[in-house]
Amino acid sequence: MRVLGVDPGLTRCGVGVVEGMPGRPCTLVAYYVVHTDPADELPLRLLHLDRSLTGLVAEHRPDSVAVERVFSQHNVRTVMGTAQASGIAVLAGARAGLPVQTYTPSEVKAAVTGSGQADKAQMTAMVTRLLRLPEPPRPADAADALALAICHVWRGGTRSKLAAAANRARRGGTR
Repeated sequence: MRVLGVDPGLTRCGVGVVEGMPGRPCTLVAYYVVHTDPADELPLRLLHLDRSLTGLVAEHRPDSVAVERVFSQHNVRTVMGTAQASGIAVLAGARAGLPVQTYTPSEVKAAVTGSGQADKAQMTAMVTRLLRLPEPPRPADAADALALAICHVWRGGTRSKLAAAANRARRGGTR
């Protein structure tokens, strides 16, 4: 399974692509950070992010997309930009006809480090170790995107199966 992970951000948007199977080590395909200029108008920044993510989805042809779920922050301006970038990432996956899954930061931390409270340094160290990289991916946005992709490889299949079973149960089916 090839997964494109996105750590959304309006100024810096991390993108990581990995291949793997649940219970097996993942392999790095690529990682990027898409930058937008804070001096540009919002529509131009979102358009640049959309074109960049759409291009990366087309280039890497993932089986699915994993995006960090926006959570409440004290800085409303920051959370708004993150939410807008997240929407663009979800749209890029959906436009390509791919399944898109969102994960909270604590879900990703727990999947990758075993602790939902891990800090950035612990996350980067584990991503480096899990992908057997000679050096940590920089900046942290790239490491976070790779962590999202790893989390989806390891947890996404289970999550999808549970959702499908719940849908069948609601419809009264057993298959």
